[in-house]
Amino acid sequence: MAHARAEHDPEVTMSWNPAQYLQYEDARLRPALELLARIRFAAPATVVDMGCGAGNVAQHLAARWPGAGIEGVDGDAAMLERARAATAGDRRFAWTQCDLAAWRPRCHVEVLYSNAALHWLDDHAALFPRLFATVAPGGVMAVQMPDNFHAPSHQALFDVASRGPWRERLAPHVRRAPVAPLDRYHGWLESRAASLDLWATEYLQWLPKRQDGEHPIVAWMRGTALLPFLSAVEGEDRRAFAAEFSARIESAYPRRADGGVLFPFRRIFIVATRNQARGD
Repeated sequence: MAHARAEHDPEVTMSWNPAQYLQYEDARLRPALELLARIRFAAPATVVDMGCGAGNVAQHLAARWPGAGIEGVDGDAAMLERARAATAGDRRFAWTQCDLAAWRPRCHVEVLYSNAALHWLDDHAALFPRLFATVAPGGVMAVQMPDNFHAPSHQALFDVASRGPWRERLAPHVRRAPVAPLDRYHGWLESRAASLDLWATEYLQWLPKRQDGEHPIVAWMRGTALLPFLSAVEGEDRRAFAAEFSARIESAYPRRADGGVLFPFRRIFIVATRNQARGD
């Protein structure tokens, strides 16, 4: 999870809502833990959680490597406040507020971990080699990113954003393919890699009926993909945009008799181990 704003629309500052994001904590946590399970590093001294959000995943990193110093990096103050409160008094944790696009480590890190964050940044052909170069020889970069942008949920979001009186305001946020095919990441990383482990998983997520009556997928997306769009419009435009998007979701994902809905969601995973020659 990350803070996204600068490169898409400098006039819009997007504030994350930790409570909204964590409403579906179990479903969001599962891919984070599956990524963590594939990291083969016995006892790193330095671990960076890039796009750490509320710090819930960083606590799992600390449990996996109790001797490591964990630095959580995120751009959102509210998320980091939640992370600091959850780990108060634990000196293993350091929390850094920084735009992820501008982040640079003070020294090489042994494990660079990022769960559901780097899809907010552009130019992965340059970004991923740059990040991998910050990993120490023999260290690991592990990344999970949503890859659901061709699903009806996200296509509805982009289509609604591209029409109506808000279309010019929302145009910078319509990113139809922020994540590349997996083989591209292999090509971008292989020259510095001792090993590469790349895969994709589609989760068939069951989202139960909500007491507030909102469609569960709309509520899920309010915590992530929908957020920059709602942050960029105000007043009646925001209400009209949200209503039109909700209607599209109701049509694309009909609710079951009990009010819940099945939400297929694809994610990609990358675990890259650095070769022993530093070379940078």
